[in-house]
Amino acid sequence: MKAAVIESVGKAVVAEVPDPTPGPRDVVVEVAACGLCGTDLHILQGEFAPKLPIVPGHEFAGEVVGVGTQVTELSVGDRVAVDPSLYCYECRYCRTGHNNLCERWAAIGVTTAGGAAQYAVAPVANCVRLPEHVRTQDAALVEPLSCAVRGYDVLQSRLGAHVLIYGSGTMGLMMLELAKRTGAASVDVVDVNPARLETARRLGVSASAANPDELDRPQGWDLVVDATGNAAAIQDGLDRVAKAGTFLQFGVADYATRVTIDPYRIYNQEITITGSMAVLHSFERAAELFATGVLDPEIFISDRIPLERYPEALEQFASGVGRKIVVVP
Repeated sequence: MKAAVIESVGKAVVAEVPDPTPGPRDVVVEVAACGLCGTDLHILQGEFAPKLPIVPGHEFAGEVVGVGTQVTELSVGDRVAVDPSLYCYECRYCRTGHNNLCERWAAIGVTTAGGAAQYAVAPVANCVRLPEHVRTQDAALVEPLSCAVRGYDVLQSRLGAHVLIYGSGTMGLMMLELAKRTGAASVDVVDVNPARLETARRLGVSASAANPDELDRPQGWDLVVDATGNAAAIQDGLDRVAKAGTFLQFGVADYATRVTIDPYRIYNQEITITGSMAVLHSFERAAELFATGVLDPEIFISDRIPLERYPEALEQFASGVGRKIVVVP
C-alpha cells in the first residue's frame, strides 16, 4: 500500500509499505481522510516519536475493511473515527484514571503506523462508529475536537466567563466554538495571521486583534487559553489573566520553550495555571458533538490534498497557510 513515511529528521516521503495485518482485537481501516497536526511537525523535527521511520497520522477516519478473529463489535463496511491513544492500563497513572499520562504512553501515528496511508490498523476499542449523516471524509476532525473537549474538562469552566484565546488555527477555533457552548460571556481571539483571524470572525468572536493591547479588557480575562505553543504568546497570556482566573496551556510547545512566571502574583491573585494533554475519556463525546454539528467541516477544513503530496501538505501546514489540512489517500 501507499503511505507517507517520516524517514528521518526533516525528511518525509511517500512510499510503498506492507499492507497492515490486524491482531485478534484489531480492525483494518481504509482511510478516507487524515488530518495534519502540529504533532506531525514535531515528529518531523525529531521530537515525540521514539523512533523513525514512522507512518504518521493520528487524526483519521475511514471504513472497516478487515477485522481480527476476536472482533464482534464492528463489521466490514462500518465507518469509524479512530482514537489514536494507546495505554498500558497497568501503571499508576492509568490505574488512577489519568491514562493520557500513561508511563508507557503510545499512539497510532506516533509510536506505531498511523493513518497517513491507504490502510491503518487500530484496536476495535479505539473505533467509534459514525452515524449515517456524518461524512467519513470530515470525521478526521473528531480527534482534534476530542482534545479540545479534554481541555474544557480540565477547566471545569463556569458560566459567564470572559475568555481570551491566543491562536485561531484549528485548535484555537475549536476552543472558540466550545467556549461559546459552555456559556462564556465573551470570547476574544488574538492572532497575527490575518486570514485565520478572519475565520474566527466568521465563527462569531466577541472581538479579535493581532495584538491584545487592542482589546478592551484592562482587568484581564477569567480564562486565557494558549493554542499556539509560541513562547511570546504564552508569556503575554500569563500576564493577562484576571484575578482568580485560569491560564490553560493547550498549544504544544517544543521542549526548549521557556517563559517566566510571577509567583507572588499567582499567590496573591489566586491564579491557576494548568495544562491539557491530548485525549482522556473525551473521544466518544467529541464524536457525538461532531454529529450534532458543533463544527462546520467546510469552515474548518481548508484543504483536502492527495496523499501523494504529503510532503507538500506538511510544508503548507508549517507555513501557516490554511486551516485544517487533510490528506486523502
